[in-house]
Order: sequence, then C-alpha cells, then structure tokens
Amino acid sequence: MKKAEPLNLQREWDRPVRAGIIKTMATHPFQTDDVRLNPIKDKVLAGQRLTETDALTLYATGDILAVGWLANWVRERMHGDTAYFNVNRHINPTNVCVAACRLCAFGRKKDAPGAYTMALEEAFTTAASGYSEAITEFHIVGGLHPDLPFQYFLDLVSGLKERFPQVHLKAFTMVEVAYLAKRAKLSIQETLQQMKDAGVDSLPGGGAEIFSDRVRHIICDHKIDGDQWLDTARLAHQIGLKSNATMLYGHIENDEDRVDHLLKLRALQDETGGFQTFIPLAFHPANTPLQHLPTTTGMLDIKQIAVSRLVLDNFPHVKSYWQMMTPKIAQISLRFGADDIDGTVVEEKIYHDAGATTPQGLRRQDLIRLITEAGREPVERDTLYRPVTRTETSFTVSV
Repeated sequence: MKKAEPLNLQREWDRPVRAGIIKTMATHPFQTDDVRLNPIKDKVLAGQRLTETDALTLYATGDILAVGWLANWVRERMHGDTAYFNVNRHINPTNVCVAACRLCAFGRKKDAPGAYTMALEEAFTTAASGYSEAITEFHIVGGLHPDLPFQYFLDLVSGLKERFPQVHLKAFTMVEVAYLAKRAKLSIQETLQQMKDAGVDSLPGGGAEIFSDRVRHIICDHKIDGDQWLDTARLAHQIGLKSNATMLYGHIENDEDRVDHLLKLRALQDETGGFQTFIPLAFHPANTPLQHLPTTTGMLDIKQIAVSRLVLDNFPHVKSYWQMMTPKIAQISLRFGADDIDGTVVEEKIYHDAGATTPQGLRRQDLIRLITEAGREPVERDTLYRPVTRTETSFTVSV
C-alpha cells in the first residue's frame, strides 16, 4: 500500500484563503509574554511539524490566546471561514456490555436495571422515527454484548442500508470491531470486510480513550489496548474505510499522555491517510466510578482543541463535539482551531448517561446560528465532507 503523504501546510499557503490570512495577521498580530511560544510560532508560520517538546510547551503555557491565535491561523489557512456541520442521527442498538470501564456510565450487564437490546425491527423503527429526508448519516455504536452474534450486526447494517440507501452508515468503533472479530472467530480484516460488504461506509473514532497503558489499566482495562486500536484502524483504512479518531481527556491522564496519543495518531495518519477528523472528548465523570473527579474547565476544552489542530498537521479536520463541550464552548472553539461542530444528533445516550446537560439534539437552524454568530460560514456536509445542497424537499451531495 502506498504510504500516504502528510498534509503539507506550506503548500496550503497557495489556497485562496491566503489574502484573508494576511489580513488577519495584520489586524491581530501574534503577541505573547511566554517566550517559549516564539519558536513554536516560527515553526507554525513556516508550515513545519511540531515536536513532542513543542506540544508539551503548548499544554504547559497559560497564554491560551497565543495558542489560540496559532491554531486559528492554521485553521483559517486550511479552511478559511468555513465551518462544517451535518444532519445526523445516533443509534445505539444495545447498552449491554461485558466491559466494566470506569469511565463509562452507559454500559450495563445484561440482567442489570436499565439494560436494553433492540430487536432488529426495533432498531429499524428507531432509525425511522428520527429520520427525515434531511438526514445524511446514521452514527451507530453500542456495548460489547456477550450474546448477540456477529450476524445481528451485519443484518442491522444491511437492513438500514436497504431501508435508507442514501444515508451514510458510520458504524462500530475499533473496540466493537475487535470484539466482534474475537466472538466470530474471524480476523480483524475479515470482520471489517464483511461489515463493509453489508453496508458500513466508514467507522467512528470512539474507544481510543488514551493510548497510555498506565491510564488504560485504570479507566478501561477490559478494552483492547492502544496498539490494538491503532492496528484495527490501520486495517480499516487499508480496505478503503475512512474513520475518525478521538481522545478522551480530563480524567487521570497527564500532558505527556495526551501528547503521546496525538503523536501516535499523527504517525498512523502519515502511513494510511485514512483519518478524516479528530474529535477531542471531554470526560464526564457523573454516574461513573470516577465521579469523584472534577469536570473539565473551559480553559482545558479550548486548549485541547487548539493543541490538537497544531499537532495533528495531517488531519484534515478537528471537530468540537458540542454534545461534550456544550454548544457555547463549541462555538468559541471555531476561533481556536476547530472547523466542525458535528451535527443534529437527534438523540444521544452515552454522554447523557454520564451526566451531560446539553440538549439531546439541535436543529439544523441552531447549528447554523452558532456558526454564523462565531463569524464563520456554515457549510452542511455529508460524512465524507462533501457539501450538501438542499431544496425544500430533497438534497444533493457534491462529489
């Protein structure tokens, strides 16, 4: 397989947004009292890759405005004023899970109160109940069920594709793929290929958490380790399935763990080019065994977006997931490196079980308002970031 060429930010300088960047720099020049940031600024403006030491410095500094200036400079260099959103719906077919992750408030043992598993027809009905001609994506993730056969998930995907052929199916995390492969006694590659043949169009980025073995042994010891997550993503990319990538932050990890996570993702993206979007996920401790931990601060949320944009120079997109960060923080992040705030969602269970107080879903016009009031240009996209054009009764995707 041909090695993917890293995204060359210097080459991006030739894009039409150049004039706008020059104007921004002239109007709001880079300023900082932290002298450690000046050599990083020089690298960023020259399109040079940041090092581990650079990334640790970005986390350590208190000058969030300077870090944000650099991240916004890169963001505008790549995307101008465009800010993406989509019209999607989450489907969680089961919350029954054999894992007992300390970070999770969603999973249940199969005989526990609140445990559920959708029959296939129930899943199809659920999809239809939140469906309209506007929806371009079903986002499908769930627990690691000890009894459901692999065929259930294949039938779920093929049934959804049959009923909603125009909807992109973004389904099953790397953790779910590896678990289903083990239960079905198949290789990871065979499992992914059968999912693709059934109708899976791409994979979400969940389950990555933090790759550090030290941290995973505490927060999610029952999941595949970080190297296995990366290996599964590699195999997905090799058969033509794009995916996202996430990082769960704000629990027991430290700056070194975060940087290690980002650099491992960057290295795999250099190899495969298969990641579309990076999504930092703020940890919600409520109703989990880690509920004694504090929630993330706005400063950390914004800094995580900015550092991600600066370090992940080969990721096309950085998403500020409004369900986790709140719509207000997601809106501000559009000036701190993010170019996407996710979609309408319709119904979200996993983070709301962990105490999220954000709405279950937002209307299309709400997302447009958030983006517009941030001074950005809203562009509706499909899962593959192709622009969506709407009429009153239908939509078309630019290819």
